Amino acid sequence: MRKTAFITWILWQDWPYLAKLLLEKGYKVYGMIRRYSNPNFSNTDYLWITSKIEFVTWDMTDENSLINLIKNIKPDEVYNLAAQSFVASSWNQSKLTTEVNALWVLYLLNSIKFFSPLTKFYQASTSELFWNSNINGLQNEDTPLHPRSPYAISKIYAYWMTNNFKESYGMFCCNWILFNHESPIRWIDFVTRKITNGIAQIKFWLSDSISLWNLDSKRDRWFAWDYVEAMRLMLQQDEPDNYIISTGETHSIRDFLTVAFEHVWIKDWNNYVRIDPAFKRPAELFVLQGKSDKAREKLWWEPKIKFEQLIQMMVDADMDRLQKWK
Repeated sequence: MRKTAFITWILWQDWPYLAKLLLEKGYKVYGMIRRYSNPNFSNTDYLWITSKIEFVTWDMTDENSLINLIKNIKPDEVYNLAAQSFVASSWNQSKLTTEVNALWVLYLLNSIKFFSPLTKFYQASTSELFWNSNINGLQNEDTPLHPRSPYAISKIYAYWMTNNFKESYGMFCCNWILFNHESPIRWIDFVTRKITNGIAQIKFWLSDSISLWNLDSKRDRWFAWDYVEAMRLMLQQDEPDNYIISTGETHSIRDFLTVAFEHVWIKDWNNYVRIDPAFKRPAELFVLQGKSDKAREKLWWEPKIKFEQLIQMMVDADMDRLQKWK
């Protein structure tokens, strides 16, 4: 029989890539969009899948609507990617961040428990749980958690609640501890997309600089499509488990800037970047580097697109967008 998958907040970055992968695997895909909003389908349009998804609306304050949705669909797999995921905003929007990232997960897990107990559940967790904690310079499934932002604290609630439902009720629940993932459809407020879009604006004489803060922060970054392949594989296993999904490589914002500017034939980018203290976080995270041996051994998963290819792809996409706009 044809499998059904339910993806929360399907219009953001990973979500359309995941939907495209599942559609290619023959799934019927339900995608959740927020009620009382004006949906922006540009990301699903970008991947040519908008007409292939069955969209459903929700209100995060209404648990009953979620219960009815799960009762009616009874999906084989639920991929919860819904989050207020902009870390810098979580200090000013801590209540909203908690409601979306923590309580929403509890509502979703309860709905599955009571009305669709055979559903397999995937929770998108985050490397921000670790902050600067590491073992031998790396983060793996055994690294102590040390959240230091409202975003990370809300996600740690969801992480442990997912584990709790697995251990207490025997549900198939997995956490994917996600390191940074990028793509041409990354939300434009995130630093990588801010850079590639800013470079496109500079090349088309629409701007003369990009405002940033910490150029030395290092992250384990890779292509979102590679990561969503691991998402699906997690729910195809015989037993649920938690996995680090990462590349094991770190690159600084300086590295990202160098590759991105060189792709448009600008060698010295210093004159195009301004350091703005307005973007300083109350608590800085310096290095995240994941050790994904478990996923590679159990899921037979490997990232494919290289760091330089990813950046070039993002720059080209933003250049193309502005070219069409002009």
